Amino acid sequence: MFCPRCLLGGAWSYLPAPQVSEWRDPHPSRMQMPQGNPLLLSYTLQELLARDTVQVELIPEKKGLFLKHVEYEVSSQRFRSSVYRRYNDFVVFHEMLLQKFPYRMVPALPPKRVLGADREFIEARRRALRRFINLVARHPPFSEDVALRLFLSFSGPDVQNKLKESAQCVGDEFMSCKLAPRAKDFLPADIQTQFAVSRELIRNIYNSFHKLRDRAERIASRAIDNAADLLIFGKELSALGSDTTPLPSWATLHSSTWGSLKQALKGLSVEFALLADKAAQQGKQEENDVVEKLNLFLDLLQSYKDLCERHEKGVLHKHQRALHKYSLMKRQMMSATVQSREPDSVEQLESRIVEQENAIQTMELRGYFSLYCLHQEMQLVHVYLPLTSHILGAFVNSQIQGHKEMSKVWNDLKPKLNCLFAGPSGSPTPPRLPQDGVSPR
Repeated sequence: MFCPRCLLGGAWSYLPAPQVSEWRDPHPSRMQMPQGNPLLLSYTLQELLARDTVQVELIPEKKGLFLKHVEYEVSSQRFRSSVYRRYNDFVVFHEMLLQKFPYRMVPALPPKRVLGADREFIEARRRALRRFINLVARHPPFSEDVALRLFLSFSGPDVQNKLKESAQCVGDEFMSCKLAPRAKDFLPADIQTQFAVSRELIRNIYNSFHKLRDRAERIASRAIDNAADLLIFGKELSALGSDTTPLPSWATLHSSTWGSLKQALKGLSVEFALLADKAAQQGKQEENDVVEKLNLFLDLLQSYKDLCERHEKGVLHKHQRALHKYSLMKRQMMSATVQSREPDSVEQLESRIVEQENAIQTMELRGYFSLYCLHQEMQLVHVYLPLTSHILGAFVNSQIQGHKEMSKVWNDLKPKLNCLFAGPSGSPTPPRLPQDGVSPR
C-alpha cells in the first residue's frame, strides 16, 4: 500500500494517467536505458549552442483577404530548411510541447498582436520568437522530438494539423520514458531541500539579470539617442554655415571673419554625420550582442520559474483532490459494511477504491518523475550560466571598439577647428576660457 505522506507532485499531462502495468515504449530505438546515473547531465554550453541555430525573419508582405497577419521565415541550420510560419503556428507548437513535456522548461511565447500593433512591437515579438525557437531547438529532449522536426522542416499547407496529428496516441514524456517508474531510485535523499534551494537561487539570479538587462537597454538606447543628437548637431552647424542672410552695414568690418567661419562650420557636418553613424552602430551592436543575449537567458530562467509553479500547483491541486476523494470512498466503505448493504454495491465500492489507489500511485510516480526532470532542468540552467562571460565580453568589446572609432573621428575633426579661431594674421589663436566660469574683469 502507498503512503500518502510520501506523495510528490508535478504538472499533469492532458492524457489519462497510465497504470504501472500499462507502460509502453512508442520509440524503443530512442529510449535505451543510459549508462551510469541518468539524472546527471554532461553537456557543455558549446555543445548545446551547436545543436542548431534558427533564424526568424519578418516577411514584408502581408497575406490574407480581410485580416492581415504577419508571417515569418524560419530557417534552421541543422535541418537545412527554410519554412514560413505564422504566430498561430508557434502557438500550436508551444501547446504540443507543454502537452508532451509537462515537466520540462518550455519557454513562454511573446504576447499575441494587439490591435494597431506598431513596428516596434512586431520587431520585439520577432526577436522573442527567435529566442523561443532557439532555446527549444537546443534543449536535449525537445531537439529529438518529431514535433520540432515538423515545425522547422515541414513545408506543407497546414503545419498545425500536422503537429496535432503527431501528438495523437503518443502520451507525454512520463508515459514514453522507461526511466519514469524508477525516477525515485535516482533522486538524492534531500531532493526537496535541493529543489527549494535551487528555486531561491534562480529567483535571485533572475532578479539580478533583469536589472542588468534594463541597464544594458538604457546604455544601448543612450548610444542611439546620442547618434541622433550628433547628427542633428552637425546638420545645424551646416545650416548655420549655409545661411545666406546679408550682413548689416555695421557688421561689414567683420564680414571676412564671418565668411570664413561659415565655410568652416559647413564642412563640419561630414564628421558629425560619421560620429552619429559610429554611435548608432555601437548602440545596435549592444542591442544584438548584449541585450538580446540577456533576454535569452532571462527567458530560460523564467521558463524554470514557470516549471516550478506548474510542479507546485499541480502537486497541491491533484494531491488534495485525490486524497479527499479516497477518504470519502473509505468512509462510504465503512458505512456500507456497518449497515450490511447489498454485496454488489459493496463490491463496486471496493473496485472504485482500488482504482483510486492506483490513480494515487500513478500520481506519486509522476511526482518523482517531475522532481527528476526539475533536477535535470536545473542542471541545464547551470550549463547556460557561462553565457554571462560571453555577454560581458561582448559589452566590453563594444565599448572599446566604439570609443576607439569615435575617438579617431574626434581627433580627425580637431584640426578643422583651427580656422574657427584664426586671428588677424591668420594664425590659430584659440580663445582662453575662464577656469572658474566667471568672466574676467
